[in-house]
Amino acid sequence: MPKESPPSGRTGRPRSAAADAAILAATRDALVELGWSKLTMGDVSARAGVAKTTLYRRWAGKSELVVDAVAELFDSLELPDRGCLEADVENVVLQFAALLRRPEARTALMAVVAESTRDPALRDRIRSAIVDRQKRLVVLGRERAQARGELPREPDEAVAERTTDLIFDVIAGTVVHRTLVSSEPVDGLWAASFTALLMHGLRGSAGA
Repeated sequence: MPKESPPSGRTGRPRSAAADAAILAATRDALVELGWSKLTMGDVSARAGVAKTTLYRRWAGKSELVVDAVAELFDSLELPDRGCLEADVENVVLQFAALLRRPEARTALMAVVAESTRDPALRDRIRSAIVDRQKRLVVLGRERAQARGELPREPDEAVAERTTDLIFDVIAGTVVHRTLVSSEPVDGLWAASFTALLMHGLRGSAGA
């Protein structure tokens, strides 16, 4: 679902959510077909059926555009309440792996990560648009587990924030590595084994 755009300070017609969605979808399609090096703003505008100036009113360049195209995919991840922490984690792991198996997600994510090694500003945008936003799932899952009595509450906000970062890094890093680097399947059995290992660590170090 397209995210709300912050006010730009410019006057004129409001942004169209439909145009944004078409542009981001066209960006992902173009990236799969052309690759990062050949992708241009002109190609995206032609595929989306909008003027190139429309793109530049929204995004300064293709780096920002591709990150937002990836972020839109990740925003589709959800954490339905499955009744226990283990089931919640297994579900989001399988969702994440299924997303990474999609050609547009895999190609777009690998492209922006590779490009970000040479571009600190792009790394910051990835962090704010994708990583920081998706930590919402960790916060929600941990709060549910604490409400159920499955996990103790952290002694203070600083510990809670560090715990959120660690859980996110472990889950996202492991699934990305297995799916995109090792090219191994993430199925129900693997998700259950990984979750069991993660639960052992969480319960063993809770409140540390």
